[in-house]
Amino acid sequence: MNTPICDFVTEYANSKKVRAHMPGHKGEKRLGLEHLDITEVFGADSLFEASSIIKSSEENAGSLFGAHTYYSTEGSSLSIRAMLYLALLYAKKKGKAELVLAARNVHKSFVSALALLDFSVEWLYNEESNYLSCRVDAKALDKKLSEMTTKPVAFYLTSPDYLGNVADIKSIADVCLKHDVLLLVDNAHGAYLKFLSKSEHPIDLGATMCCDSAHKTLSVLTGGAYLHISKTADSIFKDKAKNALSLFASTSPSYLILQSLDMANKFLANGYKESLNAFVKEVDALKCSLTENGYTLVGNEKLKITIATKDYGYTGNRFADILRENNIECEFSDPDFVVLMLTPSLSKKALLKIKTALLAIKKKEEITDKPPKLFIPKKVMSVRDAVMSNSATVNALESCGKILSTITVSCPPAVVILVSGEKIDENLIDIFKYYSIKTCEVVE
Repeated sequence: MNTPICDFVTEYANSKKVRAHMPGHKGEKRLGLEHLDITEVFGADSLFEASSIIKSSEENAGSLFGAHTYYSTEGSSLSIRAMLYLALLYAKKKGKAELVLAARNVHKSFVSALALLDFSVEWLYNEESNYLSCRVDAKALDKKLSEMTTKPVAFYLTSPDYLGNVADIKSIADVCLKHDVLLLVDNAHGAYLKFLSKSEHPIDLGATMCCDSAHKTLSVLTGGAYLHISKTADSIFKDKAKNALSLFASTSPSYLILQSLDMANKFLANGYKESLNAFVKEVDALKCSLTENGYTLVGNEKLKITIATKDYGYTGNRFADILRENNIECEFSDPDFVVLMLTPSLSKKALLKIKTALLAIKKKEEITDKPPKLFIPKKVMSVRDAVMSNSATVNALESCGKILSTITVSCPPAVVILVSGEKIDENLIDIFKYYSIKTCEVVE
């Protein structure tokens, strides 16, 4: 597996050229990486008009993932907006409604896409849903799609979700195919799923498009992500992918992140699958030790350890503090859960340190209060109209009767509690209290 972007930048850095171009640091080392930080100089290609080294690198990534694959240096947020834009182009081409059915536990970037693209959305959820997890099965989706008088152009799903629940994408994809509906998957936490002993990657299971945050679970710098398009999808998706990405992206993509994505191809092609699957066995053994010690674990994702800490006698936030006292920083915590994201880049020593710290925590009496169930407020304005309205910041606990404007109210890590244009009522005030939300932006 070659690394055309890395090779070009290294050669350029070694050439000692006078840099009469951006960036302003001119390659002078202050952080130590500046000599590798370039812009679209002659020969460096251009991310959104890729024809040489970037095109070759993306094709390398596509060969690994079995898809038409495109780079993002602005995370999965960019890829999500591009996916939805492409779905709307497809709707216009096919004469379909500009309507998306979505599981409610969307990342805030989905809502920002709603504001920018002004499409319609219907939410899918069930009685067991909470804000971080909205598990939807194929049977429920089939029932919903059968009942809808106006069929959506796409179903949008977050899997894995933030608690480590992985949906049955294959069954869901079969339902979408039955109803002639696209399947779009926010797979931001699941880039590694392709490389399990048996792939669990959405593209392999029937998704039309998905995004992967390479930086979340692979050895890629923060901001590195992919947009994957199935090779069986309508040609409009591949033909318009670069236009879709460039519509929402900076014209100055980071060449440091591009090099990281480029080098990841070599990393993934040379023994990563073996090391990943060996590491999964180690994580499985750690999970067994934890459950034997009285821990309640949530989710079925291979590289996440999600602990329902109240069963063990602690809030998630207190649990995170205890881990921090042991020099371990978790991915996120809230009143109910603590989440640890693991990858094969963690040493055996680090994994042992996590195990030792967790097993040393004494179990206490169970805390019985549960996370709030998902509540869908009344929609009184479109997302776009609410976001584009004059707004004011108010005390969240005094916001009853107001309409949310910008997307400022979310659980960690950016899952929306309510959506722009929805009305705040007493149910929401209680949820604000639960998640310690202090302020919100409301329509004036």
